[in-house]
Amino acid sequence: MSADQPLVLIVEDEPDLADLYATWLREKCRVRVAYGGREALDELDDDVDVVLLDRRMPDLSGDEALTEIRNRGFECRVAMVTAVEPDFDIVAMGFDDYLVKPVSKEALEETVENLLRRNTYNDGVQELFSLASKKALLESEKDPATLEDNEEYQELDARLSKLREDLDETLQQFDEERDIAAVYRDLGDTSAFENLESSE
Repeated sequence: MSADQPLVLIVEDEPDLADLYATWLREKCRVRVAYGGREALDELDDDVDVVLLDRRMPDLSGDEALTEIRNRGFECRVAMVTAVEPDFDIVAMGFDDYLVKPVSKEALEETVENLLRRNTYNDGVQELFSLASKKALLESEKDPATLEDNEEYQELDARLSKLREDLDETLQQFDEERDIAAVYRDLGDTSAFENLESSE
């Protein structure tokens, strides 16, 4: 496979599952597999574009591995792929997307494709994607009253609203219409793109 292909690091302590994910992704990506958090840190370098990271691992948890990835300054995108249902603790975590097992081949491929596309955006837009993902996760797991009473969620919502307001400035950096559409599509905000088109 060409060295120009994106590189995905799969971190999963269940070997059969890790190898299955690798098989699914090898058609379009180069793949490395680590069967634990410490091994993942050994396998991580600047060539890695996307990390698929389990949260529950015996040697080093996915949460700890994620913290170390960010502390070391790696700019790869990270998706948690885990059986752990998301709770309010995810607000402070530095991941870009979150998949709850069991995960289908299509969902895994789509997540990797989305994260690779996000690598082409600036830091502000990447943060926007991350926050939007966390907000959608929490809204799918918690009832409205619980969300309204939670300070972490309210701060997340306020930060996301501010970043959305700034998005118009960011759009000036995109030369092609499909790139602008991808931004809104990734955010789940197709109406904003339709409004943009109608105003041109």
